[in-house]
Amino acid sequence: MNTATVLSTDGMPQQETAAAWREWMARLFSGLQTDLYGDTRMDGSLYVAHAGEVVLTKLEAGRHRVVRDSHRLRDSEEAYLKIIAPWAGSAQVRQSEQESSVSCGSWVVYDTSRPYEVHSPQRAEYLILMVPRRSIEQRGLNLEGLMGRNVGGASGMARIALETMRSTYQELGSMSAPMARRAGELLVDMVHLSLQDLAGKSTARTQRQALHDRICAYVAAHLREPGLSVEAVAAALNCSKRHVHNGFAGKDMSLGAFIQHSRLELCMRELRQPELAQRTITDIALSCGFGNSAHFSRAFKAYVGMSPSEYRNAHCSAVRDLPKK
Repeated sequence: MNTATVLSTDGMPQQETAAAWREWMARLFSGLQTDLYGDTRMDGSLYVAHAGEVVLTKLEAGRHRVVRDSHRLRDSEEAYLKIIAPWAGSAQVRQSEQESSVSCGSWVVYDTSRPYEVHSPQRAEYLILMVPRRSIEQRGLNLEGLMGRNVGGASGMARIALETMRSTYQELGSMSAPMARRAGELLVDMVHLSLQDLAGKSTARTQRQALHDRICAYVAAHLREPGLSVEAVAAALNCSKRHVHNGFAGKDMSLGAFIQHSRLELCMRELRQPELAQRTITDIALSCGFGNSAHFSRAFKAYVGMSPSEYRNAHCSAVRDLPKK
């Protein structure tokens, strides 16, 4: 049976959780530096398993960001391609001149041997894969220009790879060591084919996706600001409103709708958190970027199907009804 390493802040004294989380991230990811946006405690867990040479980690944690600054690999240290594939929440990845946003249904890849940053501005649940870089390079694929990119996941090989990553992680516990090793080899195949497909995409499509990723990253970082708008995004990215709208061409929603939906999802998460039960709904709405409570209430009910107070009460009731351990 393939056993996982489990690290969790559950049951720890709250004053020790932040330091423990930083130590775990540094130990598991070769000295990675962690910042908690000024928070003094962390609620999180890490489940680490191996499929041969591929390392799979399920991360569930509150907001945080990690930084790998100028870094030279030691002779004994393996270089990895690192993949983030969220189940919930989002991440913004920066490496070299590339900046990408990733959320549920897609995945992003970057190189651990080069400086990078990953920002997780809200609570998130990720699947993280670490694939030895040499296992991809020895197949003749030039990785230049592919790192820090959102690979996708809605269709094609990227979708097949994403489904394979998730199902492999879920089944690893029941696999023998030889079977897990073979599953790891399959994951390397899927990553290689996905990156090969990404390298062959047309320049216009790549540029549009890069613009979309930059916009999403900016929105996530400034979501709580009431002044966030299409005009504000265009000014921040030093381009026209029309160019910004082009970044969402062919997507399911406009930029304006994306901003509102992102704010509503943030409000939903905060209304579900027991530690925020003493904050008023209006306070939460304003802190998430809404200008007034009336507009927020209308938008929330249209999006969720119930009022904010009904949503909060329903969640609190569900928590109270859980069996006590």
